[in-house]
Amino acid sequence: MSDTTAPRRSRRARKSAEQVEVDLEEAIDIEAGEVSPYELPGPQRRAKTRKAERGYYAPAFEGAPSTTRQASVLNTALIGPVTGTAGVANGRDMLSHSLITHDPVTAYNSTPRLISSPNSIVCGGVGGGKSSFVKTVYVTRPLVIRYRRAVIFDKKARGGEGEYAELVREWGQGEPIRFTTDGSGSRLNLLDPLIVSQIGDAGTYRLLHAIVRIARDGARIDDWEEEAARSALKRTLAAYDGVRAPTLADLLPLLGRVDDYPDLTEHARDRLHQAGLGVRFTLEGLLDEYGGMLDGDTSENVNLTGKLTSFDISQLPTEGPSSHVVRAIGNQWMLGRLRTDPGWQTTCINEEGWDMVDGPAAHLLKSNQKLSRGVGLNNVFVFHKGLDIPLDSPGRTVISEAQSIYVFRQDRKEDADWAVRTFGFDPSTSSVLQNLAPGQFIFKYGNVPETHVEHVRSSIEVGLTDTDEGMRGDLRRDNA
Repeated sequence: MSDTTAPRRSRRARKSAEQVEVDLEEAIDIEAGEVSPYELPGPQRRAKTRKAERGYYAPAFEGAPSTTRQASVLNTALIGPVTGTAGVANGRDMLSHSLITHDPVTAYNSTPRLISSPNSIVCGGVGGGKSSFVKTVYVTRPLVIRYRRAVIFDKKARGGEGEYAELVREWGQGEPIRFTTDGSGSRLNLLDPLIVSQIGDAGTYRLLHAIVRIARDGARIDDWEEEAARSALKRTLAAYDGVRAPTLADLLPLLGRVDDYPDLTEHARDRLHQAGLGVRFTLEGLLDEYGGMLDGDTSENVNLTGKLTSFDISQLPTEGPSSHVVRAIGNQWMLGRLRTDPGWQTTCINEEGWDMVDGPAAHLLKSNQKLSRGVGLNNVFVFHKGLDIPLDSPGRTVISEAQSIYVFRQDRKEDADWAVRTFGFDPSTSSVLQNLAPGQFIFKYGNVPETHVEHVRSSIEVGLTDTDEGMRGDLRRDNA
């Protein structure tokens, strides 16, 4: 029996001795700082290959629980770049850290077409980083591309002017187009030939209709007022055809005229006359308050000669119709201007643009969507939250048709849930939206699932897009 048991004891002893040696070597290596699996992220694994050779290659501790969505990072086919390399750098994927590139113009013109609409939505709470993102991804970066330009309706005041003013001076070819209520700023003519010739009499009437409703705080006008306004517009355009460009002041005396209606009864003629006077009084009140920017020919400095143009409406009152009127007329003027200057791709930034997707101007915007695509225009609407837009507003259609979606932090659960429903995000994204850090956003384009992205800026871009210090212009002037 001693001949058979002795070798067994020897093998066990030898194995035990080798194990102690391996453990001792591993402990020495870890203590020396060469390998420290305890400092590595994720499940801790054996650090020595000799242990692996003996079957000890396994987690030293229990792994952390995960979900199917989190574990997708383990599948390289699932975490491949959600975008190609064409377009403009947007940031990096928070899951794989791969580069995210997207540009609505490039995606719309690609073969096959990646999106069906070039329009974009950027929404999120205050301080989430959406303004810096828009300035970088939709303004400065695309401007280096040939035949690309940007037009901004700049509503946010900073230092007595719009927050894009310094950026316009840096990239544009002059000063922002500035509007004020005291008559010292620029003017826009609702009946500018550039508008009338491109959108026609019917389109010009839709613009006039929207202006009247804006002046009445969104209240609808009845059938009699519509007929009176349409008749006065036709008379005005005919009277000044080939003579000069008519203005809103030329339209006012013709409102309430009923000479062209001999077949109506006296009662009907009087009702039409009263309806026309009601529209006239509304427009006269608008001119009395803001005549300096609405009465007269369009100012010569209103043009699109530079790569970056800003309609600075930051000095107009927050309350009242002035900024909404300028935005509505300015959009129509811009469409007319683009038709006479083909070959360019134009990005129109509507900062705090909820008023363009809600209210009277939304009908105008929706009716011009096909026209905007034909002239190479993609609209970007920047606003805080979608629940401010009524369910019956045509703005809901405008938002649903956008194919490039960027949602920054949504502070309230109901706002995050709205984004999930509206843009077709995964339900679990609602909690992510409520906890996004500044500069992070959820991005989706076309039918591609949403991606958690971090916006990355260079040191130069940080200075150019700083929303807290007006692009540090005060520091530059102090150091000059």
